[in-house]
Amino acid sequence: MPTIKKIELRSGKTVYRFTVDVGRDPVTGKRDQDTITRSTLRDARAELARIQNEVGRGTYVRTTDVTVDAFLDEYLTSATRDVEKGTAANYGAALLPVRERLGARRLQSLTERDVDDLVDWMLTSGRKRGGRPGTGLSARSVGLTLGRFRSALKLAVRRQLIVRNVAEDTVIPRAARKAQAEQRAARQPWTADELKAFLTGIRGGRLFAPMLLACMGLRPAEVCGLRWAQDVDLDAGTIAAGANTRTLVNGEVVEKDAKSAAGDRPLPVPAPVTVALKAFKVQQTAERLAAGAAYVDTGYVLVDELGQPYKTDQFRRRYKKLVEQTGVRPVRLYDARHACLTYLAAKGVPDVVVSAWAGHADLSFTKRTYIHPDASHLRAAADQLDELLG
Repeated sequence: MPTIKKIELRSGKTVYRFTVDVGRDPVTGKRDQDTITRSTLRDARAELARIQNEVGRGTYVRTTDVTVDAFLDEYLTSATRDVEKGTAANYGAALLPVRERLGARRLQSLTERDVDDLVDWMLTSGRKRGGRPGTGLSARSVGLTLGRFRSALKLAVRRQLIVRNVAEDTVIPRAARKAQAEQRAARQPWTADELKAFLTGIRGGRLFAPMLLACMGLRPAEVCGLRWAQDVDLDAGTIAAGANTRTLVNGEVVEKDAKSAAGDRPLPVPAPVTVALKAFKVQQTAERLAAGAAYVDTGYVLVDELGQPYKTDQFRRRYKKLVEQTGVRPVRLYDARHACLTYLAAKGVPDVVVSAWAGHADLSFTKRTYIHPDASHLRAAADQLDELLG
């Protein structure tokens, strides 16, 4: 039984101190001890009893000065051991607001109020990029940060650095979630007429074929990663969508194959797209001859006049200029994919086929995220009810 010693400090104050076994060091295997000081004998006895009880149950957490920043470094090392580079970058980016607001704090000092205050700050003034600095982040961005922080604190609990996960029950305020839902509902991809107007406006332009690929449902990274020799068969009229993608991670180009078997999918190419791809290939041959030694034959489908492959941000910028030129309602490049999948679903293509075309393994995810019925689709539904209700 540990002895509680009465100690008189230089200041004349009396305290009570004891040293107690708290288990074994996980690295050395040697006996691990903790020394505790309390101002009264009663408090010392109560603390000793609590510690011995928790040690016996395996839940004791000893005092440590580890900061939030230091632990997040440890967490990211563990959490990103077997993930793609882009995913690892997303994990780190999600935790940046936590580092800014709480990074210097002792991990063990965090409270639920601290996490609530973090969420409120992010929603009102936490933006650093992607908009006007100092404005609020979206509920989705806050949710990503909160989820990642929750996961980090869960690891801290498992490693017995903290007693409980103070972010476990934190929620994003209902008003913020409602505003996010309304904003998402208001963001509609192109209708079929708008998509056709865009394609008509850019027909004959140099990037007509790549824009057609985006409008037939390929992701921007898939269009940028498509290669003539490995992924395109113009004779058979097929492309290997998702076999190779080119993305930007912290300004660096990263190439990889699809995340899942569903993502790596051979797609039959619609006849207009096949025609456009053949014309684009002929144009690239002419550009190579005109540029001579300055041309670099990289083998990608989406390249500039000297053969250099496009990056996804460059592709988005060119798309934005084309939208401005045609006068069509501006939407994100990625929304061309949404428009394609919505069109297929509205035309009665089975859900399983729409999901396979998108490269998704989860049918419900495709329907929930990518299908956006509009007034014209509802009118078609009403027309189908004429016979029943007339």
